[in-house]
Amino acid sequence: MTATLERPVSTETSVLDDARAQLAQAVGVLGLSPDVHAMLAEPRREVSVSIPLRRDDGSVEVLRGYRVQHNYSRGPGKGGVRFDARVDLDEVRALAMWMTWKCALLDVPYGGAKGGVRVDPRGYSTAELERITRRYTSEIAPLIGPNQDIPAPDVGTDEQTMAWMMDTYSVGRGHTVLGVVTGKPISVGGSQGRAGSTSRGVVAVAVEALRHVGIDPEGATAAVQGFGKVGRGAARFLAREGVRVLAVSDVNGAVHHPDGLDVEALEAHVDATGSVVGFPGGTPVESDEVLTADVDLIVPAAVEGVIHAGNAARVRARVVAEGANGPVTTAADEVLAANGVLVVPDILANAGGVVVSYFEWVQANQSYWWSEAEVDERLVERMIRAWNDVLAYATDNQLSLRLAATCMAVERVYRAHEVRGLYP
Repeated sequence: MTATLERPVSTETSVLDDARAQLAQAVGVLGLSPDVHAMLAEPRREVSVSIPLRRDDGSVEVLRGYRVQHNYSRGPGKGGVRFDARVDLDEVRALAMWMTWKCALLDVPYGGAKGGVRVDPRGYSTAELERITRRYTSEIAPLIGPNQDIPAPDVGTDEQTMAWMMDTYSVGRGHTVLGVVTGKPISVGGSQGRAGSTSRGVVAVAVEALRHVGIDPEGATAAVQGFGKVGRGAARFLAREGVRVLAVSDVNGAVHHPDGLDVEALEAHVDATGSVVGFPGGTPVESDEVLTADVDLIVPAAVEGVIHAGNAARVRARVVAEGANGPVTTAADEVLAANGVLVVPDILANAGGVVVSYFEWVQANQSYWWSEAEVDERLVERMIRAWNDVLAYATDNQLSLRLAATCMAVERVYRAHEVRGLYP
C-alpha cells in the first residue's frame, strides 16, 4: 500500500471551503443563477458506513467509511477510494466535487464521486486490509456498479484493493463484473498503461506549461513532493523528458542533488528500503524545502493543502503542476498569481488517471483490450487537447488556468442539467 504524507496541522481554509469557493467563482464568471449554484454545490448522494474489523489478534475495531456521489448528470459517478487516517466526510465531499469538474473538463461521460476509509494502512496487515476493503465494499455495494458509480485507487489503495472490491461486488451479483471498478490488475480486466496514467498526464501538461512560460523542458529543473503512485511516476517521466529532478520527498524525509537525482537509482532504493531517506545519490533535506526549492517546476503529488498562505510566498518555481488533489489552497493561489507563478490546476493536471479509467471501463464493457502504446497515445492526445482548450479559454477571458478550467467544467455540467430538466 502507498504511504501517505502528512497534511499541514492547520490551514486557512478546509478543502471543502476551497472547492466551494472555486465553484462560486466560476458561477459568478458564467453568470449562473443562485438556484444553479445551490444545486451544483451539494452532493446528490452520500453515505457514511460502519466497518467492524476483526484484527489478526482477535480484537475488534470499528472504522468509519464514506462514499459521496456529487453529480451524475453526465454519466455514472467516478472517483477513487482512499485509505487515510485523516479521511472525513467534508474531505470526501470536496474530492467528489473536483471529480465532477475533472470528468467534465476532459469530456469523459462520468459524474464525480469519491470514497474513503479513515484508517492508516501502514498499521494493518495485508489480511486486515483485505477484510476492511471487502466489508467497506459490501456496505456501499447498493450504490456502486458499472453504470452507477465506479471506484478506483487513490491515496493508500492500489490495484490489489480494486481486485478485492471487484471480487466482493461480483460475489454479491453472482457473476464477474469487471467494470465495477477501474485500476485493477491486468489479470482481472485492468488496462495497459493504467498504473502510470496520472503521472504521465501530469508530465504531459507540465511540459506544455514550461514551454508556455518560455522554459525548454530539456534541461529544466523540477522538485516532486510525494513519491507514491503519482509522484514516483512523475519523476520518472520528467527525467525521460530531459527535466532534471533536483529534489524528492516522501512521508519520511527528502533528498536533494544540485545536478539532478538519478531517478532510476532512487526508485531502486525505495523498492529496497521503502523510503527515499538514506538514498546515497542525494543529500538529506527537510521535507518542506522541496516545495520551496530553486527549480523551474514543482509537482506536489501527495495530499491537499501543502502549499498554503504560510509558505506560498517562498515558492520559487515558475510552474506548479498539481499532481495531488487540492495541494494549493485558495489563499496560496492568490499569492502565487501575484508572484507570477503559473499553477496548472488539479482538475486538468492529474486527470490522466480518470481518462485511462474511462478507457479501462470501455475495454471491460467491450471485452476488448488495447495495447499500452494505444492507451498512452490516446491519453497524451486528450491531455494536450484539454491543456490547449483551457489555455485558450483563460487567455480569451483573462482568467487564471484554475478558474478557466473550472468555468469550462461547470458550464458543461450545467448544460447537462439544463437539457435533462429537473425531476419531478
